Amino acid sequence: MLIIQKVFLPLGLFLIALMAFPDLASATDKLSSGDTAWIMTSTALVLFMTLPGLALFYGGLVTSKNVLSVLMQCFGIAVLASIVWLVIGYSIAFGNDGLFWGGTSKSFLTGVTPSTLSGTIPENVFFMFQMTFAIITPALIVGAYVERIKFSAVLLFSGLWILFVYAPSTHWIWGGGLLSDLGWASEKLKGVGTMDFAGGLVVHANCGVAALLLALFLGPRKGFPNELRPPHNPGLVMIGSAMLWVGWFGFNGGSALGSNGNAGMAIAVTHISASAACLVWVFIEWIKFGKPSLVGIATGAIAGLATITPGSGFVGPVGGLIYGILAGTICFYMIDVIKSKFKIDDSLDVFAVHGVGGMLGIILTSFFAHESFGGLGLGENVTIGTAFSAQLIATIVTVVWAAVATYIIILVVRATVGLRVNEEDESEGLDLSSHGERGYDL
Repeated sequence: MLIIQKVFLPLGLFLIALMAFPDLASATDKLSSGDTAWIMTSTALVLFMTLPGLALFYGGLVTSKNVLSVLMQCFGIAVLASIVWLVIGYSIAFGNDGLFWGGTSKSFLTGVTPSTLSGTIPENVFFMFQMTFAIITPALIVGAYVERIKFSAVLLFSGLWILFVYAPSTHWIWGGGLLSDLGWASEKLKGVGTMDFAGGLVVHANCGVAALLLALFLGPRKGFPNELRPPHNPGLVMIGSAMLWVGWFGFNGGSALGSNGNAGMAIAVTHISASAACLVWVFIEWIKFGKPSLVGIATGAIAGLATITPGSGFVGPVGGLIYGILAGTICFYMIDVIKSKFKIDDSLDVFAVHGVGGMLGIILTSFFAHESFGGLGLGENVTIGTAFSAQLIATIVTVVWAAVATYIIILVVRATVGLRVNEEDESEGLDLSSHGERGYDL
């Protein structure tokens, strides 16, 4: 009787508890239908950001004779990136935990079945969610080279860039690679990784650096900077930015990889940051030019959204507000620095909005993730100074690699298919000269 009381009775109660609370039995590798449903929804939202959100946003900003070329570039990149991601990109990013790349073990989704899990969701769902990030990142670069690039150059550059810039950088930060533990840089940083919740470096800094280099190699559009035509359809710009804003809830909220409070807070601070950046941008325009513009408020939204991206899963509402205020101010003035001071025709301000916004957000996260600023915490024994050092090192490494690799890719593209269309085709507009179609029957 004593044996039953001391051994079998506790064992029986434990088994009953496991049946009553099945999550206790397999908390780490059990499929969650709620998490799966949310990430599938987020996947659709992030694809919606590129098709049609980003395409319409950029399409409205160019002249009427180039609107279809922008839509074609975004569409072409989306389908190309999807195939590249399946063939090798996903494996480079998430194949294994190697220091520099993930290898080829998951090329063509080798070994991934409907029952294979990544955390609490099917790995094929995780693959698709990450694919939408691989689609929008090179598509963001489109804004730097509109109205003057060859379509063949767009495809070749984008495919190579995903393989040699985007996928490795993703692995370093999100796939267990170089920047997931910065102990190699300093003993004080051992166990400290990069805080980049949804892509301040992986997405925005990378595409911003690439945009700046492409703009330099291509040279300015005819009439830059004083004789360029204004955006042909601000209404499309507003519609596209609104789609991006809604899609960003999946971009940032989905990066929690679960249907939980962290995803909810990420969505909340994302919206707050975008709203604050819009107001700041509009007020600066109002003071500087006498009138607030629709294009301005839409651009301010994108600046706020890009800047909050890396910190969205780490900061609280006050942090979101500060991010938006700083994004609306700094990104606004960086546009003038790039175009007026440095005379670089980054046509739709990819570097000033995404590059600067992403890097700004990365640095701010080392402060506003701390509990004293209402954040969710930096981690055990991690100080603001330690976090700042880690974020700064990660930013430098990412930017340097993006610059070097992008430079080499541009040289390869220029030597093979060429970069810029001829003067006659540029004057005629890329809609007709490159694609044989018109956006409008004028």
